[in-house]
Amino acid sequence: MNLHYIQEIVNCFSLFDESGNLLGSASSPIQIWKDGDCIEQSSTDIWYAICAAVKAACSLADVAGEEVSGLGFAATCSLVAVDADGSPVTVSWSGDARRNVIVWMDHRAVKQAERINSCNSPVLQYCGGSLSPEMQPPKLLWVKDNLQESWSMAFRWMDLSDWLSYRATGDDTRSLCTTVCKWTYLGHAHMEQINEKDSRDMEACGWDDDFWEEIGLGDLVERHHAKIGRSVAFPGHALGSGLTPAAAKARNLELGLAAGTPVGSSLIDAHAGGVGVMESIPESESETKDDKEAICRRMVLVCGTSTCHMAVSRNKVFIPGVWGPYWSAMVPEFWLTEGGQSATGASLDYIADNHVASPHLANRAASQSISLFELLNKILESMMHDLKTPFLAALTNDIHVLPDFHGNRSPIADPKAKGMVCGLTLDTSEKQLALLYFATVQGIAYGTRHIVEHCNSHGHKIETLLACGGLAKNPLYIQEHADIIGFPIILPKESESVLLGAAILGAVAAKKYSSLNEAMKALNAAGQVIHPSKDPKVKKYHDAKYRVFRELYEQQLSHRSIMAQALD
Repeated sequence: MNLHYIQEIVNCFSLFDESGNLLGSASSPIQIWKDGDCIEQSSTDIWYAICAAVKAACSLADVAGEEVSGLGFAATCSLVAVDADGSPVTVSWSGDARRNVIVWMDHRAVKQAERINSCNSPVLQYCGGSLSPEMQPPKLLWVKDNLQESWSMAFRWMDLSDWLSYRATGDDTRSLCTTVCKWTYLGHAHMEQINEKDSRDMEACGWDDDFWEEIGLGDLVERHHAKIGRSVAFPGHALGSGLTPAAAKARNLELGLAAGTPVGSSLIDAHAGGVGVMESIPESESETKDDKEAICRRMVLVCGTSTCHMAVSRNKVFIPGVWGPYWSAMVPEFWLTEGGQSATGASLDYIADNHVASPHLANRAASQSISLFELLNKILESMMHDLKTPFLAALTNDIHVLPDFHGNRSPIADPKAKGMVCGLTLDTSEKQLALLYFATVQGIAYGTRHIVEHCNSHGHKIETLLACGGLAKNPLYIQEHADIIGFPIILPKESESVLLGAAILGAVAAKKYSSLNEAMKALNAAGQVIHPSKDPKVKKYHDAKYRVFRELYEQQLSHRSIMAQALD
């Protein structure tokens, strides 16, 4: 019998065999509430969706629950509130108890983030110099400021992936990934202390109590940080006694797996993508697998609703406006640098959904059984031939997009940044939509180039990109990134790398591999390699557009200053 490893990413459940091959996958819809900057979900709804997806995926793969040998969770870095009984505590103005999850992209806590950043705590140097409103301390402070009853009721505050692990095992051990990246936990301090004791001692000793006191959340220090994490472990650490009988039993709203199934401590979904792809090196470059520094010359792009840019180093690298350095937050015993763009897939959806030509094009795409973006790619190819442009990218010579529709996460770290489009006309045709979409793709790629250049100028030596996630399946998107950044981009053999990365947690918890690092080398595999254009005209063109891209933000700052003076 083959061993099977599972990952669950919010509402998706996938099974992999011991060679890292995807056997089956299923998903179940989850509810989301959006009201301005407030975006909320229900942890109960998410759990029920997972349970439904588990049964569907096992059925599709023809795998019995007792055959599953390991379980791993990955999820968005959203904030979950529960009371002493594990019941949801509302984080919503509505008072609806179901709405106990503040979604990662929620920006309600901008003012709280500004207050925290004004304190200049030493912990801020480990997250690029300032906290984002997408991180957990600003969101926690917002709840305390605005929902006093919820604040007093909450017994545990958890990242969503940690809550899923806790719900499955009853073990409240948090992951170094979530706590270091989103909660200001100092992973290097944690490891320095447990090295002096016993490697099995998972006491959470990386919290900076002065920080929590200074920002007005000193009550979270009480009872040895019980509300935010008394114990912290490497991703993949086996939790408790595995799956509890209550979570495992095969009734309607539970998993239908065997009690005691090993469960690994969690990863944030983007970081699971990094684990699932970081060692995906072509056989022609296999000699680099023996080069212990080769992994430090790579950057993983996890491309979905947002894009995360993951690079690791042996030594800590401090980069203004870029999150980290985070010790062991993704790859154990490496420092993680994490850049990001808050809305990439979401920006493309926004551009498409709000154009008058979109409904008609969506119908045409459906009739051809392709996505809207595949159809737009075809339209662009036809336009290039019809207009006899020298290369595809030249179609956008007079339309430019700054895609900061949800602020700039990296490297400017400006949550107040806005999107900009230069070159609009009265044209409402499908061709105009195609150009606007293409210019947005390019704008996203220029943003990644900005992040890569910024990281390299501060000590990294990135020379190869690896890409995974939904947007990585779009050939135009990947080719533009390669051409604009000037680096080859490796696509993984397993396109669902986020799922594989989380499944690796189950494999490590089940003791199939001695470490996460070993599992990555064994289960990551390379697919296609996309090389940048060798045409010097393409490079010259993108250098010019990149200059315009950078100037758009400078113009925005100027406009912001002019209007601020007018309103002063």
